[in-house]
Amino acid sequence: MQEHRIKVWDLPLRLFHWLLVISVALAFATGLQGGGWMVWHGRIGLWILALLVFRLTWGIIGSTYARFGQFVRGPAAIRAYLNGRWHGLGHNPLGAISVLAMLGLLSLQAGTGLFATDDIAFSGTLKSLVGHQTSLWLSGVHRQAIWVLGGLILLHIAATVFYLVRGQNLIRPMVTGYVLSREPMARPAEGGGILALLLALAIAGGSVWVANGGLLSPPPPPVIPAW
Repeated sequence: MQEHRIKVWDLPLRLFHWLLVISVALAFATGLQGGGWMVWHGRIGLWILALLVFRLTWGIIGSTYARFGQFVRGPAAIRAYLNGRWHGLGHNPLGAISVLAMLGLLSLQAGTGLFATDDIAFSGTLKSLVGHQTSLWLSGVHRQAIWVLGGLILLHIAATVFYLVRGQNLIRPMVTGYVLSREPMARPAEGGGILALLLALAIAGGSVWVANGGLLSPPPPPVIPAW
């Protein structure tokens, strides 16, 4: 059966993917370095939050294969894939689990970071909304979850290499947007136009404004003693 090129991954999704890769790498580097780098760690965390909100929104209003409703399947689809009976484009059923786990862990990291503190060089932008003990507890969750996230990233890389060895390049489609398919009825991605993109960007931008303390009352001006 002849192979033909099918457009699967739209440009916004591909940009999201590679920007997230770079951002997470920088977040690891600055967080592990600590000290003065924590200021940049917090800024990168807000940027990652923007990317996550964009992806969650794009998973609803984006193009065909970016939508959660298209690739998130139940146990039956997973069993079919493991038995070699699953056929489709986009994320396979196991890949869907990996995507959801990655988005969930990254959201946990970004969320806890907003309330975290190290009592020295860093305070999350929303730390004032919780008590000090709660902030310390969330800081502990943030520090421990980074190792779970690191393990998931290594597993993701190992899976990519595994498929590459089996002759299925998962990296190239995330660069070009196209895959080779033998399915005669396979349809290219549709939807996710400019209006959907602008809406997703607006929601992401608004979320970061809120996360950066946009709704918090400004601190009172310093009291200047009378002489």
